[in-house]
Amino acid sequence: MRTLLEVELDTETANRLITDGTLPKVMGGLMETLKPEAAYFYARDGQRCATFVVDLADEAGIPSLCEPFWLQLSARVKVHPCMNAEELSTGLGRLGRASF
Repeated sequence: MRTLLEVELDTETANRLITDGTLPKVMGGLMETLKPEAAYFYARDGQRCATFVVDLADEAGIPSLCEPFWLQLSARVKVHPCMNAEELSTGLGRLGRASF
């Protein structure tokens, strides 16, 4: 299941990891584990943020998806199932007019 993961890093934790030089290693490890389809890093409302698009086998994978960000980065995490345009088209095709 394609999943959008929004991550907002805790400023104090991120500052410490940047200062001691470990943030690149932590993020590299997370990227290696997640193997995201896409990854974006940006500032939002004055906070360091990232968005990842990952493949999640099922809902039981949510804890292993989120825990590393909570434990290593004290991050806020939002998880959203999502789809690409082709998947949306397939889903809409399944609706049929009789559904309404």
